[in-house]
Parts: sequence; structure tokens; C-alpha cells
Amino acid sequence: QVQWVESGGDSVQAGGSLRLSCAASGYTYIYYGCMGWFRQAPGKEREGVATIYARRGNTAYVDSVKGRFTISREYGKNTLYLQLNSLKPEDTAVYYCATGPNWGCPTVPKSTDFGYWGRGTQVTVSS
Repeated sequence: QVQWVESGGDSVQAGGSLRLSCAASGYTYIYYGCMGWFRQAPGKEREGVATIYARRGNTAYVDSVKGRFTISREYGKNTLYLQLNSLKPEDTAVYYCATGPNWGCPTVPKSTDFGYWGRGTQVTVSS
């Protein structure tokens, strides 16, 4: 059974930075399909934040984080990262990573297109 384990969440002040990590267990091969980071704030739906299509290195971001967040993966491992810079209070949420389609990343990532969810890591940004 594949499962992602997220880490790196913390409480920071606005303008600060964090680096989230996500490691997958249960894979018997290196996955080169789509992987993504999502977030869910209290009372809101889970939102796709960033995706990476490992086979080609293509990345995509939701408009609200473009220029501030960077998704990457570690070569040869099922490990995913999300660098968060210039954090804002509206970035406060639980952040999750998950496995997406093997053929590529959806233009608008929806949580129903992804699986093997971890428990998430809390990011809290104070003003």
C-alpha cells in the first residue's frame, strides 16, 4: 500500500519561508507520473497548489502561489518538496501530497484525480 508522509510544517510570520517534504512508502518502483501538493484550510475545500509531471519535469501552480512556491522532486526517489516563500496568512492550511495520473497532470488538479493521501502537515502564517 502506497502512502505519502508529509513533514516540515510550522508556524511562521508573514513573509517567512518553509520547505515541506513528502516521502512515499510502498512503491516498488520510481513513479514518473504526476505528483502534487494540495492544501485545505478550515471550512474550505481541498485546493490543488502545485503539480509536477516527473517524466518531463513540467510544473504548474495555482495563481495565488505563483512566484512564491516551488515544487520539486528528488531524482531517483519518490520524494517531493514544496518550497514556500513570502508566506501570507491566507496560506495557512494543512498541506498534503498525493499521486496523480500516470499520463500527466490535469490542468486544474482536483483531489478526486489524486490518491494515496498522507495525513498532511500544518502550516500556520501569522500577520
